[in-house]
Amino acid sequence: MSNHQKDNCFNRSELLSKLSLQKKWDFIVIGGGATGLGVALDSVTRGFSTLLLEQADFAKGTSSRSTKLVHGGVRYLAQGNVRLVREALRERGLLLKNAPHLVKNQTFIIPNYQWWSGPFYTIGLKLYDFFAGNLSLGKSVRINKNETVKRLPTLNPEGLKGGVVYHDGQFDDSRLAINLAQTIVEKGGVTLNHFGVHGLLKNSDGKISGVIAKDQETGIEYELSAKAVVNATGIFVDGVLQMDKPGSKKLVKPSQGVHLVLDKSFLPGEDALMIPKTKDGRVLFAVPWHNKLVVGTTDTLLKESSIEPQALEEEIEFILRTTEEYLIRTPLREDVLSVFAGLRPLAAPAEDSEKTKEISRSHKIIVSASGLVTITGGKWTTFRKMAEDTVDKAISTVKLPAIACKTEEVLIHGAMENGDRSSHLYVYGSDLTALQNLVVANPELGTKLHARLPFLKAEVIWAARYEMARTVEDVLARRVRALFLDARAAIDMADMVAELLAHELNRSNQWKKAQVDEFVELANNYLLKPIKINSELFLHAPL
Repeated sequence: MSNHQKDNCFNRSELLSKLSLQKKWDFIVIGGGATGLGVALDSVTRGFSTLLLEQADFAKGTSSRSTKLVHGGVRYLAQGNVRLVREALRERGLLLKNAPHLVKNQTFIIPNYQWWSGPFYTIGLKLYDFFAGNLSLGKSVRINKNETVKRLPTLNPEGLKGGVVYHDGQFDDSRLAINLAQTIVEKGGVTLNHFGVHGLLKNSDGKISGVIAKDQETGIEYELSAKAVVNATGIFVDGVLQMDKPGSKKLVKPSQGVHLVLDKSFLPGEDALMIPKTKDGRVLFAVPWHNKLVVGTTDTLLKESSIEPQALEEEIEFILRTTEEYLIRTPLREDVLSVFAGLRPLAAPAEDSEKTKEISRSHKIIVSASGLVTITGGKWTTFRKMAEDTVDKAISTVKLPAIACKTEEVLIHGAMENGDRSSHLYVYGSDLTALQNLVVANPELGTKLHARLPFLKAEVIWAARYEMARTVEDVLARRVRALFLDARAAIDMADMVAELLAHELNRSNQWKKAQVDEFVELANNYLLKPIKINSELFLHAPL
């Protein structure tokens, strides 16, 4: 362990030491995505001793693969689901207040190609504005054809009548997850990634009393006692339910959403494009993100869940084909910098559950006969409300003190107003000065990791030292987002990142080589074509 890490509260050894000090936790949360992190933050800020365990890395699954929107859900309004829209709009406003360094006000333009679509969407979006109330991000307005083309210069002008501008939120999903994990630790909780739960403990009455978990780094197994255990594992909730009661009916049916990342030149400017109804009835977004353009998404039902879902050929073709219809510059396969897929855990109540509570159509909380509390469904925007409902349910289930939720007012680690978004370092918020001090102390750390992306060597050190990154993938996928922005550049960075991590974490050359090999294999799945690395062709790339 490096000397400079000894007094670091995010240090893994320090966090692990608390497992032996705390004989029984009030809450053990299984799952380190948006939902699990939200539950852990809620419980620890109410004063409950809280432990969160994640089998891979924070936001490794669905929670790092979103469309990067904090939104009320315009399409839900069209479906008449006013309650869900009102809840999401309120949560959008709270998240902008509590994580202003990561969430921003984003303008969207809906192009109108039919005479009736302008008035139609204007009326609908005025309702959207109304439901946002005093947490509104701005009023929707109609604009004429000239203004629409001026703001979206690469939009197809043929047949264009005008546009409607509205406001929603945009954010960096896995950066928010990391900051949530940090906040939980700062509030007195423990969050451990690469720490898998593979069994449940029960007392003589058959009630949940804890978990059996293994540190993936050391192989050491732990039996950890808790008053309440929350299953917040997203698309993997059924695996935990099977641990609780083998043969349980499946609670989740996964739906895949795919995104393509293009150069920003395909849609220059600050506005996002929203296509409310494609030819097959879907919604498509093209959103500026970290000086790139994220285009998506799809909605494909799958039979099985996977921790690394892969885009289907028909999903890629749908996005490229639809984008071609709306932009004057046609994106080709070779223009795709990265392709990523995420699985939505579509919730459906299990008929054989002892208790079922449907909080709203957005999420569901199931309490099993054993007392295991399972939360599923929902989305990033409403993660805080989902957590509040889950902790309330767990409190009543295991008879913990009825302490009120406090997260509406809890600032998330890094929260800082008016950060300089002209620099990619804005995501660090209030940590920025400390990060820059690393470069002051060692100017070599100010070197970029790759010519095509802005990320610095210092960010690798920071990720390992203060953001609980343990692997090359943790850094390049979820701390600096390189894998999602330019997969080929991320592959090129892998050696340098492994070298920096190995030095910081005191790892061997063998570990370093294994890390590079594993990351390159993974990253090839984010490319539309396999590429050559060290004269070896990775033919397993699926696309």
